[in-house]
Amino acid sequence: MFLDIITPEATLFSGEVNSVAVPSIDGAFQMLNNHATIVSLLTKGKVKIESDSFEINDDSLFEKQNNIYSLNIVSGTVEMQNNKITIITDL
Repeated sequence: MFLDIITPEATLFSGEVNSVAVPSIDGAFQMLNNHATIVSLLTKGKVKIESDSFEINDDSLFEKQNNIYSLNIVSGTVEMQNNKITIITDL
C-alpha cells in the first residue's frame, strides 16, 4: 500500500509501506493492505510505519527501531482509500 505524509511545509514521506499505526481521537489503530476506507482525525502521539524500503526526506524527524519508523505529531487527519493512505499533519 502507498503512504503520503504531508505537512504545511513539505512532503515528509511518499512510498510503499507494509503497515501504518496512527493516534486517532477515537483511539490508536493500524492499517494494513486492503483496509476498509476510513477518514479520521489524529491527536498528539506517534505515527508508526513499517516498511522494507523506507526513504525519507528528513531523517531528523523520524525515529527507527528495526524496520519500524516513528514520527511524533501534534494533530492531523488520515484517509485511507484503495490502498492509499494520506496523512496531513502538524508536527
